[in-house]
Amino acid sequence: MRAISQLVSQQIKSGVPYKIKTEKAEGDYLAFEGKRHSVKFVSALPIKARRPQGFVYAIYEFQEGGKEGGRLVYYEQRVLNKDFFEENPDEDSGVSLCEGVADVRFEYFRREDKDKNWTEGWVDEWNAKDEKELPQALRMTITLKNEKSEKEEVPFTLLASISANRFEEVRTGQRFRSIIRPTP
Repeated sequence: MRAISQLVSQQIKSGVPYKIKTEKAEGDYLAFEGKRHSVKFVSALPIKARRPQGFVYAIYEFQEGGKEGGRLVYYEQRVLNKDFFEENPDEDSGVSLCEGVADVRFEYFRREDKDKNWTEGWVDEWNAKDEKELPQALRMTITLKNEKSEKEEVPFTLLASISANRFEEVRTGQRFRSIIRPTP
């Protein structure tokens, strides 16, 4: 669990606010989607590749199992085409990080924003299309299945901050420049 937590933490901390350019009416959006049992984002740190090769699209997903328990599965692919975020990963490309898991829950920290009437706290879902930024932090709780007793399951919590959680375009004269800024 310690090795998994270090790996996941480093990749989440290397998350980038990657903006997807779209021609649809909804407009451009950040590539980050967080749900209760899965998270999808772009990171500068590949886990599967032996050497750095640019941004990767990472997915962590809890898959339920039977009596043996579920598993935490990781998918990774390079960010090559413009529709990568809408595609589902190939099932065969998934790597099982942890098995014998009762539950994996992801939570996302939202900062206070009085203009949007938001209070500071943890939320179960995060859609960057609506939020227009990445969460401040991500909390992942893995509950391991206890083979001796179902009532005594063991939770393990990982907390990782996402320092570069905003994407901004700065206009300087006739040119645009994209920058990534950490939140204060």
